[in-house]
Amino acid sequence: MDTAILQDQERRDKTPLPATRPECRNRIIQLQSDIAAIRDQIAVADLNRQVNSLPMDPAWFARARSALRHKREELARMQEHLRRMPGGPEETKARLKECIIRVVRDHFTEEQWRTVLDRAHHLLATQGGA
Repeated sequence: MDTAILQDQERRDKTPLPATRPECRNRIIQLQSDIAAIRDQIAVADLNRQVNSLPMDPAWFARARSALRHKREELARMQEHLRRMPGGPEETKARLKECIIRVVRDHFTEEQWRTVLDRAHHLLATQGGA
């Protein structure tokens, strides 16, 4: 069995989070590939065990499952990091809201704007948001 991917888990905590969105996406792609490779190795080992009627090496299996778990944890951490990085969907959505508010507010008087805000707050409250 290939142990290179399994040994990579030891370096996972020492790796700093990527500084840019493309680096983060590349790391996510690499992690997804590593996860697939570990799953394939486990499947091959299981098939060999079934064909040869031999037990699977429990120490190797435990290392493989641990590596898989660590890769999945790192993948989740990278996906969350990417989501929170500047220029991500949350930042874009917030900037879009600000632009919409500026555009809409230009077309309303102060009293009309207050009415719009009151209606929006009421709608939010009825939807269970506040």
